[in-house]
Amino acid sequence: MSGQTLCAKDARGPLRAFLQTETGSAAVLLAAALAALAWANIGPGTYEALWDTELSVRIGSGGVSLDLREWVNSGLMALFFLVVGLEARREFDMGELRERRRVTLPLLAGLSGMLIPVAVYLAVNAGHDSVHGWGTAMSTDTAFALGMLAIFGARLPDSLRVFILTVAVVDDFLALTVIAVAYSGTIALPALLTALGLFTVVLVVRRTIGVRIPSLYVVLGVAMWLALLKSGVDPVVSGLAMGLLTYARPAERRDLEHASRLFRRFREQPTPELGRTVRRGIASTLSPNERLQQMFHPWTSYVIVPLFALANTGITISGSQLAHAFTSPITVGILLGYVLGKPLGIIGAAWLTTRASRGRLHPPVGWGAITAGGTLAGVGFTVSLLIATLAFDGARLEEAKIGILAAVVCSFLLTWQVTWVIGALPRPSRARALLGTGQAIIDLSDPVDVERDHVRGPLHAPVTLVEYGDFECPYCGLAEPVVRELLADFGDVRYVWRHLPLNDVHPHAQLAAEAAEAAARQGSYWEMHDLLLEHQGDLRPKDLLRYAEEIGLDVDRFRSDLRAGAGAARVAADVESADLSGVSGTPTFFVNGLRHYGAYDIATLSAAVRAARERAALAGARQST
Repeated sequence: MSGQTLCAKDARGPLRAFLQTETGSAAVLLAAALAALAWANIGPGTYEALWDTELSVRIGSGGVSLDLREWVNSGLMALFFLVVGLEARREFDMGELRERRRVTLPLLAGLSGMLIPVAVYLAVNAGHDSVHGWGTAMSTDTAFALGMLAIFGARLPDSLRVFILTVAVVDDFLALTVIAVAYSGTIALPALLTALGLFTVVLVVRRTIGVRIPSLYVVLGVAMWLALLKSGVDPVVSGLAMGLLTYARPAERRDLEHASRLFRRFREQPTPELGRTVRRGIASTLSPNERLQQMFHPWTSYVIVPLFALANTGITISGSQLAHAFTSPITVGILLGYVLGKPLGIIGAAWLTTRASRGRLHPPVGWGAITAGGTLAGVGFTVSLLIATLAFDGARLEEAKIGILAAVVCSFLLTWQVTWVIGALPRPSRARALLGTGQAIIDLSDPVDVERDHVRGPLHAPVTLVEYGDFECPYCGLAEPVVRELLADFGDVRYVWRHLPLNDVHPHAQLAAEAAEAAARQGSYWEMHDLLLEHQGDLRPKDLLRYAEEIGLDVDRFRSDLRAGAGAARVAADVESADLSGVSGTPTFFVNGLRHYGAYDIATLSAAVRAARERAALAGARQST
């Protein structure tokens, strides 16, 4: 009864699930990079011999022949960029970027965060023939940056993760464009036109038949990858393109109810045919974007990207080699591009955009957090290594790899210094530096109205916790003592319950909700609310009448209101507001209008409340000035 049920642990938003997977994969990625370095220095001959091994796949007279490193870099990495594209599309459809004005600032920050490092690299390498390797100094590694961000934990706000992820997605998209244009071989026009034709077919199929035949997209995607490979354009572009086309949407209540009906049919007659129908029905409640991420994200995070690191970071290191590398314009240009150029580009673009728009466009966090985000973005690894293998070879490639690895270490140390300075500030200044004064995105469609909503706690508290709940839902019952403890710990929080009876799985939930509204007509809403959650297994009409008598209601009037459905309209209004807010399950919480993703144990909800309270205090201070 800790309040953190299995449901609560898994009730993560798409972005939070993505971030937690990236955080775990960062450790695996680091381990793979260290293993490659150790392998290359202990047995350099065996390291190169393995990755130079040729692997051919042939069907009839046609086929593909690449060495193992190329299969990883051009083949498996296409799946990595597929996941990047899926994440970008999900943020655009469901995340912070669904408010289109919020796209502008991270877009400009991402663009500037690539141009300034490139300018730094070009300045360092001016007059050298290594100038063509400018692409190695521009791209942020999403997995490493978010993994490092997790190390700093509570020192930085959650909104910074969204900002970094958005910048990184812009970064990856532009980096792939650079790869396709600047670092591809001789272009074979017929093969390139074939790839473009296949992409057009994908667009037509998506518009006409949707995603009812997933295998068709697999065939088209593989064919497009092959055509790009034959054309001379790096085929990883195909993964990003397919990901960006895959829409995301929240699970809708009517789809979930349809899945429940299918399962009941299967429960009555468990046949293989109905089993397949149930599986398809359940899968259809999730968007293609979510299904593909569930399928590919663990593989890309824990297998493909670490395998890429293992194949590309193996360099022999000696004292003389390091001394030579740090006098090389390649190493110095990459290091300064990431450690100096990235923060300047991102912070400068955010500041200039805010000033030019007179505050209409502003970062989602404070300037201290933006500074930390800029230093974190100086971690260039995966795409940077990919471009380095295309731009250099031999000793120059090793110099580039040393610069890339040194930038990872320096970015971490620089971020640690920034967070240390922020942590040393007085509390009000620290809150402003981390959270800023901009408004957070509002997920709750209908704002709380004290004249209509049932409110527990101070009516005009700075923090409002809204729960969409079902009196028969066991997870709502587990969340109830957590809410009570939260209200006891925080005297400046008001709590609002809104009805969302899940009638397809809880047959007594609707009547229980109407019973609470009938009690409200006699001024005893919260007394009835508490009893219903205490006795979730006893919600039949006779039980409801007993509860009415127990809390001293006029039982005849209560019975009459219940029979007449006097509270049905109010329950329906709450259900409609849940639909408009994208709520399909219970319990679902909103803190000051922002949807709470994650566990609803006391520690997690308390952290969300404290963050909302600090943000409200900053907003109030800004209005008073």
